[in-house]
Amino acid sequence: MPTPPGPSGPTHRGSGPRVPRALRILIPAVLILVWLAAAGIGGPYFGRVDEVSSNDRTAYLPDSAEATRAQALAGDFSGSDAIPAIIVITGEQDLTEDQLGAITDATEALDDVDGVEGEISPPIPSEDGLAVQVFVPLDADADLGDLVPQLEEELSSDLPAGLTARVTGPAGFSADLGAAFAGIDGLLLGVALAAVLIILVIVYRSVLLPLIVLSTSMFALCAALLLIWHLAAADVLLLSGQTQGILFILVIGAATDYSLLYVARYRDELRRQQRKGAATVTALRGTVEPVLASGGTVIAGLLCLLLSDLKSNSTLGPVAAIGIVFAMLAALTLLPAILYVAGRVAFWPRHPVYDPSTSDVSLPVLDHGVWGRIATAVARRPRTIWMLTAIVLAVGCAGALQLKADGVPQSDLVIGSSSARDGQVALGEHFPAGAGSPVQVIVDEEDLQASTDLLLQDDGIDSVSVTAEDSPSGSAPVTADGVQAQGPPGSPAASPTVVDGRVLLQGTLTDAPDSAAAEQTVRDLRAALGHEGFTAIVGGETATALDTNDASAHDRALIIPVVLVVILLILMMLLRSVLAPIMLVATTVLSFGTALGVAALVFQHVFAFPGADPAVPLYGFVFLVALGIDYNIFLMTRVREEALHHGAREGVVRGLAVTGGVITSAGLVLAATFAALSVIPILFLVQIAFIVAFGVLLDTFVVRTLLVPALALDLGRAIWWPSRLSRRTPR
Repeated sequence: MPTPPGPSGPTHRGSGPRVPRALRILIPAVLILVWLAAAGIGGPYFGRVDEVSSNDRTAYLPDSAEATRAQALAGDFSGSDAIPAIIVITGEQDLTEDQLGAITDATEALDDVDGVEGEISPPIPSEDGLAVQVFVPLDADADLGDLVPQLEEELSSDLPAGLTARVTGPAGFSADLGAAFAGIDGLLLGVALAAVLIILVIVYRSVLLPLIVLSTSMFALCAALLLIWHLAAADVLLLSGQTQGILFILVIGAATDYSLLYVARYRDELRRQQRKGAATVTALRGTVEPVLASGGTVIAGLLCLLLSDLKSNSTLGPVAAIGIVFAMLAALTLLPAILYVAGRVAFWPRHPVYDPSTSDVSLPVLDHGVWGRIATAVARRPRTIWMLTAIVLAVGCAGALQLKADGVPQSDLVIGSSSARDGQVALGEHFPAGAGSPVQVIVDEEDLQASTDLLLQDDGIDSVSVTAEDSPSGSAPVTADGVQAQGPPGSPAASPTVVDGRVLLQGTLTDAPDSAAAEQTVRDLRAALGHEGFTAIVGGETATALDTNDASAHDRALIIPVVLVVILLILMMLLRSVLAPIMLVATTVLSFGTALGVAALVFQHVFAFPGADPAVPLYGFVFLVALGIDYNIFLMTRVREEALHHGAREGVVRGLAVTGGVITSAGLVLAATFAALSVIPILFLVQIAFIVAFGVLLDTFVVRTLLVPALALDLGRAIWWPSRLSRRTPR
């Protein structure tokens, strides 16, 4: 039977699709101009992302969360949405009257700083006499990354020698996060692009081609950012520094991977066909299906995040999906247009030379170089190889049991030095550890005293106060004897502020507000208040962290199975098989388990991380499974194509030999781009960077090179059941 023409069949000079001359000029020119316009408009938005993004953790909780409802009501009692900054000033010895006076003058002067909103509290001395704390309300719309360092600078210049001032509390930690995310537009992009460029130069050994591929990725990112920015400005999407960083990395990595696939096909066709137009059309035909299947799988996996209760997860899904769409569009339109215009010159100095003999499908697989030899070696002992590989990966999975993914303190979110963290340590040394970030309890007015008594019975609560308008400090202490006066002896007791029949209690925690003990106190208070039948809402910084961790754990348990089912169904439709998709998903899950197990050991015993956010396994799973399936799609679509001509066994060997180089290059690029996330000193991003980068390399060099081909060879034609390919002989 004659071999059919196509990517794997013979083509000769003058054969292949012909495109009218006018279209050969017009179509590439229009595509390039459209992408240039999109990039030119979208490029300036890199410096404007902070206008439409927020790192406020409460903003990402579901509206039904107790902490969210508490925050919405708390502003009614204070009349302000200001973010509290806690200034801790310490000395080496007991503070003198002169020093206390200087502290009062210095803190009162902060009222003139732009961004300070509301009344600054008087200095509150510690019992040991070595420190004071001051509460400064800051404008919620101010740039805390600039405002907090300005406050510290003002204090350092005004305070006497021997005194140290630090800004902590919600404002201090928000400023730390803002400073850590400040490198996303510059440092992260620069490192990622440099890493990709180095890999492309090594892979192609060309001058122009790496720049063309990298430009394709950047144009895709600019266009995606243009759309996402306007959707965020219209409140359709929520953006955070975390989402922004992942978007940048995902688009660059995915667009480069899809470009590598097209370039490999195009280079092969330039060897088989003399006309670059015919080579372009044929290369596109061979690339469209795997790229659309791969991108569609990733998009489907990402959109499963819409099921999340946490808005930080549910908004990442559509944001990242938009990025993948533009990555596919750029790789299938812009890149082919540029390479068509450049032709063989794009590969200089290693031009693909037209050679009709390369179209001969009967060439031995060993002619494909090192990957041909690897494929042949796997074919000799497939059962031994897949069993040994699976055992090693299963052993690695055992380490996942050591991953502590139940949340980390807010003070540990930023890696490296942190003035807010140092301030919280100083606060805990001289004051109740939870001072400045109290538990907020909103109760009915008639339950004020009973609720206060219940709070004071908890060992996790040091003291209780109630919001009071006629109190000099805005609040008054509450004891078992009722609301106390806060003023000169003989002053009348302050009257609680009542809003819609409710009052706001604030309980000072005995433990650090971001500690596990403080979270347990919040759980206990909610249970106790509910048991007594009080209509109470418990919020505050600790409650926000607790609700975030609980919602994240719920998301993880729900979304991971859904992603598996969705990807499995997509693969079944793509490969027209049941057994092959089950094998691919199972091997990818095994790869993820190994990556998570190794990461757990490294996090705990090498980096000594304090733990992990509950979302770390979820993000790692979504990215590794969705992206890891990409390479299996690239491999198995080519295996199926080869199997139509050579049979199931030879199809696997030839598919691995032909795709080995390009898939390995793609894996290196994706691992390098995700590893670039580690330059942002955020614990969550560093952990995601390690898990995904290591997992991609594991999938590239072990799972896709050894495990999947060996299993496919051992199963033979049955892998394509129930399609006719499982029963047919090669053409």
